[in-house]
Amino acid sequence: MTQERGPAAYADETPSLEELTQHLSPQIDELAGVELLVGIPCYNSEGTVANVVLDSGSTDDTVEIGLRASTSGDQDLLLIPRAAPLPKHVSTTLEGIRGKGNALRPLFTIARATGARALACFDSDLRSIRPEWVEHLLGRVLEDGFDHVTPMYLRHKHDGTITNSIAYPLTSALYGTVVRQPIGGDFGFSGTLAKFWAEHEDVWTTEVARFGIDIWMTTSAIADGFRIAQARLGSKIHAPKDPGEHLGPMFRQVVGTIFRLAGPYQHRWQAVDEITTAPSFGFPFVTGTDALAVNVPGLIERFRTGTVEFDDVLRSALAAETLAAVSTIASGTDAPDRFTFPVELWIDVVYDLLVATNAGVVAENRLLAAMIPLYFARTASFVHEAADDDTDAAEARIDSYPRSFLERKSHLRSNWESSNTLAG
Repeated sequence: MTQERGPAAYADETPSLEELTQHLSPQIDELAGVELLVGIPCYNSEGTVANVVLDSGSTDDTVEIGLRASTSGDQDLLLIPRAAPLPKHVSTTLEGIRGKGNALRPLFTIARATGARALACFDSDLRSIRPEWVEHLLGRVLEDGFDHVTPMYLRHKHDGTITNSIAYPLTSALYGTVVRQPIGGDFGFSGTLAKFWAEHEDVWTTEVARFGIDIWMTTSAIADGFRIAQARLGSKIHAPKDPGEHLGPMFRQVVGTIFRLAGPYQHRWQAVDEITTAPSFGFPFVTGTDALAVNVPGLIERFRTGTVEFDDVLRSALAAETLAAVSTIASGTDAPDRFTFPVELWIDVVYDLLVATNAGVVAENRLLAAMIPLYFARTASFVHEAADDDTDAAEARIDSYPRSFLERKSHLRSNWESSNTLAG
């Protein structure tokens, strides 16, 4: 399993399913008869991997530390009897695109070959994971027959900005199923769904091989009719990142995947006019979350300079009224404490750029690069809007966004139809 590399890696060097199965035959033989599988895609995670314990080509001691970790004492897993032998550990590394998706692909392949009933995956930077997480995610598959179980966390209101501003509300509005953490990283899923994913050989040279994997898993599970549930896990305490400093590559990979999936799944989202919430299990947790500082003036400045740098892209990709509103805000950024980028405008931006991506009006990498400054603007605006919100109030604010995206879906439909007409 492998994790981060430049765009030049996008070549047909990824093995076929048959080749990958052959490559993994020692691990498959070792795990023959296993019903539950847990994968932890890692990349240089020696400081946290022992908390969670598939490596992504780490150059530090991640593998050694991870393989030494085990369940014992008060860490006994609820699904595994105390008398049972300790879980088996296997690790493997693949050539090809370094990314989280290609780190999880072997897990899907092993599940397909072994006939495992249920699987889970966990991010390797977690500091708040508990044995109950395994129970909550795998239990819904084993006991209730769900195919894909996504997490529900308590997070600081400034954490998870890609999720809160686009992945959560857009996915909910497009496909009609409200899933609070579609890119949460910690999932439970059935062997049937893992086999379905393993047999999609066409995605492993795309952004799905990297950070696009989580949203691809969730979107395909919803759009292809698998049973979805959510599990309350409490606080997610991990390595949070300032959205202005660390999230550029992740943004492009996640959002690019969402946008591209709208093409093959247009028959699904075009028919959605209502949204329902996926069933959730477990009790709400009241626990602490790590604070996360956001450099708001820095975000606003990068918005201002970005609209100048990508002026040609925005003029090509945004509807005229959307562009005019963005330009008005960008020209009046001298008072950061009064800065606002309304959520309604943000929704129109998202829909316009989704259409532009599928219409091919601008090179996709440049279009997504042009979107990042607008995402910074929306993030800065949210920080101001939610300044006085406690955790519950901020969550209620975020939970209103899927409905707002749904209410403005006519903007997407009309632009999509116009784009297709012009392309035809």
